[in-house]
Amino acid sequence: MRRKIIYGLLIALLLLVAYTGYLFFASNTGFSEESKFLYIRTAKATYSDVLQTLKDSQFVRNENAFKFLANRMKLEEKIKAGRYEIKKGMSLFDIARIIRNGKQSSVNLVITKLRTKENLAAFIAKRLETDSSSLIRFLNNNDSLSAYQLDTNTVISGIFPNTYQLFWNSAPTVIFKKLFSAKEVVWTDNRKQLATDHGLTPTDAYIIASIVEEETRTTPEKATMASVYINRFKKGMRLQADPTIKFALREFSLKRIYEKHLAVESPYNTYRNAGLPPGPICTPSLETLDAVLNAPSTNYLYFVAKSDFSGSHVFSETYEEHLKNAREFQQALDREQKIRAAKEDTGAQQ
Repeated sequence: MRRKIIYGLLIALLLLVAYTGYLFFASNTGFSEESKFLYIRTAKATYSDVLQTLKDSQFVRNENAFKFLANRMKLEEKIKAGRYEIKKGMSLFDIARIIRNGKQSSVNLVITKLRTKENLAAFIAKRLETDSSSLIRFLNNNDSLSAYQLDTNTVISGIFPNTYQLFWNSAPTVIFKKLFSAKEVVWTDNRKQLATDHGLTPTDAYIIASIVEEETRTTPEKATMASVYINRFKKGMRLQADPTIKFALREFSLKRIYEKHLAVESPYNTYRNAGLPPGPICTPSLETLDAVLNAPSTNYLYFVAKSDFSGSHVFSETYEEHLKNAREFQQALDREQKIRAAKEDTGAQQ
């Protein structure tokens, strides 16, 4: 009899161990997707909030079992803010462990073309925990930027289109340290020497590249266009770059620049101010920056869009030649507008 009782207890113990193992170490997620992200905000999300989110968003099927395990693992004392990837089929133990150990899943911050500090701050704030106002304060603080040889005007020249891996809850100082680190990688001794050969600083070259980036999408002519701006800059001429007017007005959708637009009071108005604007007007691609650095030696001082509307430009050395090319483009543009207006009138009459 005694032996039967012992056997019974052993079986019960084994069943309890098996059930416990199944409960805590077998799949216990309640969602159908391959994975979901759990966000725990810095200094805002309480332990109760996290438990509620795990339940409401079906991260776990068995909330009470998770609470029991979390208490044994002292999760409340060790919980860490961040972005955690919960994969389909994870166990309660796996979920509790990655949260307790702070094993975050990084965010890929993909920087492409951005134009203003506000654009940059909004872009980052949309993807990371920090808010745009905190980011703007950093970008407008010369004391913070001086460590990177940047100021509030040139700060965008420290940003290069690329993919940056960051933790979701990174502070602004950490974010920009990561972004600005690309500056040291991009500006190799060779690129610095190429800039010097053109009589430019790295910042000068970046600013010109930002104008070329906005001026044309035709890659083969970027270097030639850069030569125009470099020649004008060296001669102390006004760059007269239409994209800088759009930047000054913050009206980036403008298709044509009229006389009224050229009156804008701004250091970025290169029709009124000689030399380069105080900072870049966008984040140019590395391809465009290299086009500037490898710009050929030319005597071109002017360019205008081709009259075939191909998106390419025709370059000239003299103002007289430029006026001729500009008239051809204007005449072609007037013809195009008349044809478009005629089509619209015909459509309205039908």
